Amino acid sequence: MKEIHIQLSGSKSITNRLLILNALYSNTIRLINTSKSQDSQLMQDALSSNNELIDIHHAGTAMRFLSAYYSIQNKRKTILTGSHRMKERPIEILVTALQKLGANISYLENNGYPPLEINGKELHENKIKISSQVSSQYITALCLIGTQLKNGLNIELEGKVTSFPYINMTLNILTQLGIKVDFYKNIISIAYTNKLKKTEFVIESDWSSASYHYSLCALGNDFKIRLKYLFKNSLQADRKVEIIYKDYFGVSTEFINGEIILSKIKEFCYPKSIQLDMNDCPDIAQTVAVTAFGLRIPIHITGLETLKIKETDRLHALKTEIEKCGGEVFITDNSLKINSCNNFIDNINIQTYNDHRMAMSFVPLKLLFPLQIENPEVVKKSYPEFWEDIKKYNFFY
Repeated sequence: MKEIHIQLSGSKSITNRLLILNALYSNTIRLINTSKSQDSQLMQDALSSNNELIDIHHAGTAMRFLSAYYSIQNKRKTILTGSHRMKERPIEILVTALQKLGANISYLENNGYPPLEINGKELHENKIKISSQVSSQYITALCLIGTQLKNGLNIELEGKVTSFPYINMTLNILTQLGIKVDFYKNIISIAYTNKLKKTEFVIESDWSSASYHYSLCALGNDFKIRLKYLFKNSLQADRKVEIIYKDYFGVSTEFINGEIILSKIKEFCYPKSIQLDMNDCPDIAQTVAVTAFGLRIPIHITGLETLKIKETDRLHALKTEIEKCGGEVFITDNSLKINSCNNFIDNINIQTYNDHRMAMSFVPLKLLFPLQIENPEVVKKSYPEFWEDIKKYNFFY
């Protein structure tokens, strides 16, 4: 059995929340094991810049969090823009909420989409209603700046909450830092907090990055994979990858001294088909879908409404690329269904659509048949060490 040792960098989701909070509280938090992702680097660069024009390229989290952050930077004017794809990703729900709180934000090109002109000011309103059905990042953006509003902030959520664990992560981070929060029924209350005590915050490694190694373990035959700084009591939504891969793909996870060890379960009985609601963890949906395709297990995944507004329309991208490999795929606005594949098609070029997760989720299929990944450098967005880590498997180099 080949043993692979991988050290993942810190969670992008946790890092980006803490970068905003650190900027709001004059760098009183010492961050340990921050994410090395391009998204987090773009966030750091933006927060340390005094320029009027801030370009966050493809970083959707940065666009949302910084829209809120700059809206409360009193007397500062900011033009917040991004890539061509970023200008196609809606932000109207968040901007409208900020405007109702008193923010001075206007659209520079198309209504409802970046780029934005933001003229920072003090916000005095402390109650807002917002649809919770599109992106939890809108809600998190409001929670983060709510800590700095003199009257605090009450956020009333309307409709089904998308990706609830990400909201829970935000509230837990605030609580750990000593900020008073409350979430009762559908109302989140954030207390104004003038100062934080100087503290250290150790950032857990990224479970979504770990998902690709779960897929490699599931599709391989003789891997024992050790991943550092992943914990059983994780707040990350993508922690669910451990349960999914154990129940459906026969991968066991052993938690030992701050690391996990992945291996195949002997004589595992694979399901005839899989039904999953991944509303709570949509970022690992591509990995799970491709794994099921590789194992020839029919799968139907629901709760994927947010995938259409990511770096690309991920549902359409998955359908196109899996069908190129020989699969039969059906999609709706919020679901994906893959039928069992009889024969794989070799030597396909997998288009990545400037989407890091499209590149990484298809790589494990190389264990089964030859294929090529176009634009491989796109992985820098979330997992810049990906190709170096993949070399450790020695299965196609």
